Amino acid sequence: MTRSSGCKVGIGIVIAALAASHKAAAQVSTPSVDPSRLPRLGTVDERFQSYNVEMVEVTGGRFWKPYKASASAPPNRGADNTGNIPAGAKPDLYAYREPIDLSNRRLRALAAALAPAYIRVSGTWANSTYFAGSDATPPTPPPDGFRAVLSRERWRGVIDFARAAGAEIVTSMAISRGARDAAGRWRSDQARHLFDYTKSVGGRIAAAEFMNEPTLTAMGGAPTGYDAAAYGRDFKAFVAFIRDSEPDVIVLGPGSVGETMASQSSSGFISTRDLLAASGPGIDAFSYHHYGALSQRCSGIPGQTTPEAALSEAWLKSTEQTFAFYRSLRGEFAPGKPMWLTETAEAACGGNPWAATFLDTFRYLDQLGRLARAAVQIVAHNTLAASDYGLLEETTLRPRPNYWAALLWRRLMGTTVLDAGVHEGIHLYAHCRWGARGAVTLLAINTDRTTTAMLRLPAASERYTLSADDLQSDTVKLNGTVLELGPNDDLPRLAAVTSPPGSIEIGPATIAFLTVADAKNPACD
Repeated sequence: MTRSSGCKVGIGIVIAALAASHKAAAQVSTPSVDPSRLPRLGTVDERFQSYNVEMVEVTGGRFWKPYKASASAPPNRGADNTGNIPAGAKPDLYAYREPIDLSNRRLRALAAALAPAYIRVSGTWANSTYFAGSDATPPTPPPDGFRAVLSRERWRGVIDFARAAGAEIVTSMAISRGARDAAGRWRSDQARHLFDYTKSVGGRIAAAEFMNEPTLTAMGGAPTGYDAAAYGRDFKAFVAFIRDSEPDVIVLGPGSVGETMASQSSSGFISTRDLLAASGPGIDAFSYHHYGALSQRCSGIPGQTTPEAALSEAWLKSTEQTFAFYRSLRGEFAPGKPMWLTETAEAACGGNPWAATFLDTFRYLDQLGRLARAAVQIVAHNTLAASDYGLLEETTLRPRPNYWAALLWRRLMGTTVLDAGVHEGIHLYAHCRWGARGAVTLLAINTDRTTTAMLRLPAASERYTLSADDLQSDTVKLNGTVLELGPNDDLPRLAAVTSPPGSIEIGPATIAFLTVADAKNPACD
């Protein structure tokens, strides 16, 4: 053998060894999951995926101005509740909107497709909204101590909508100066009018918080100087009212926000620990809110997050950090009570521009997966159809990417949560499939913008892959076909493609639901 041929053989051996090494590494790094063996972690409420309709949407008034809206808002229309913006807020951040038409056929059909759910009608504006006690023309302007008026007609619209959409109502009480006696104590008469009227027309309020976001009392319309002691006194009065008059209503609380963000240093902030210590026992479920950032319209800087960070682990895990904070307080003050996330979205103050695009769908679904795994029972997205973080565009009610993600979750992810493990390079969640005994659905999220993720399954699966040509597109594709409503607002057929047993590719920056009908997982029987 010549010296040159010996070198060639040596180089060939090295190349072969490297190839074998790379192949072995690839095999090791490919997660292998057997859906038939995934253990049960627990369950979530059948209304786990829920949504908010802000009180200001129901009454009409100024809400977060969408980024594509004109720079100037319509002139003040005093009779239409346009003065009800939160205390200290900049008026140019808001735009007037007419009351939402809850009888709209498209809106009802799209909401019904997400049933069963909770519809939470609350928000900062609810804290200072007067409920009209009769069918007479509502007072204009609002009575002293209130900023807006909720007519019986508008509330009847909420009740009718909830019934048509397969939703249960969650709300909160008015707590502003107008809802108090001369000594500043909360009175239950407004709450009593609301509950009595609801029952008189065949409706039902399933759950209620005392007030929206008591940690932010100054913004929330509470009287000047309102503190934890005052909250504790009022909360006890609220619980006494509910137990005496509405014993079937779930008492939620405290509904806090902001303690994992810098806003807790702002004026008028009250810590949840102080609120719970002052209010004592009484809640049936521990509620809290989560926003990972303020939107750029509200922060005065380009925002506390960016599109570049939207797929980062630091951004996606922020929901777990907030959950862990409030879970600790739940364990101390309300041990054993279920946890409800009653308000969440991409960012506070209406969301960032990309909240309306496919880029935010990764957060939307990853958050559901993480919190279901953590046994949070309800996750209520803000909003159904208002501002940039709405599941639907607010003027056309056209579904945004997050709506299509919500629809797939509703149809494929059941209430039994399975342990899919933690795997490098992919976010993987598993539930028993909705309505199919023994079947399992895997949710595989690839947040890497350039690298394909791999997943090995021992059985055939039906695959539903969400993707977009541009991550900041307001349209999304299912298995390569753009999702859109039909000519009569019919929902499109959500058709799967079959993947044989073996390795499955999850493309860069894509999301795949994988259903295994023949998993025969005993936890799913």
